[in-house]
Amino acid sequence: MSQKTLTKAEEQVMQTLWKLQRGGLREVTEAMPNPKPHVSTIATVLKILADKGFVSVEAFARMNFYSPAICKDEYSSGRIAGIARAYFDGSFEKVISHMVKNREVSIADLELLVEQLKKDKK
Repeated sequence: MSQKTLTKAEEQVMQTLWKLQRGGLREVTEAMPNPKPHVSTIATVLKILADKGFVSVEAFARMNFYSPAICKDEYSSGRIAGIARAYFDGSFEKVISHMVKNREVSIADLELLVEQLKKDKK
């Protein structure tokens, strides 16, 4: 799937679906954080997400059940790469440098990450 982005409302519904894995409109609505959008708003967003290919819809006994058609890791990886391309000339080095400079990640965190990457490489 080509990487499409989610609106804030779509992302909120997807975050809920990623946690639920599968649910009807009632389950999705109940699992949404407060303040909960109106049920008709959630139904509309679910339809849009299905049209965009983010959600699979299964009809059963006159009810629709929704499940993610894309995993959270796949979506977030694409978004991170998109941010790197759009704002940092595609350079993850620049992204990380920016985060360190703005104290969003510490040198200690980076050192731990490097150690983990070395272990994973073995």
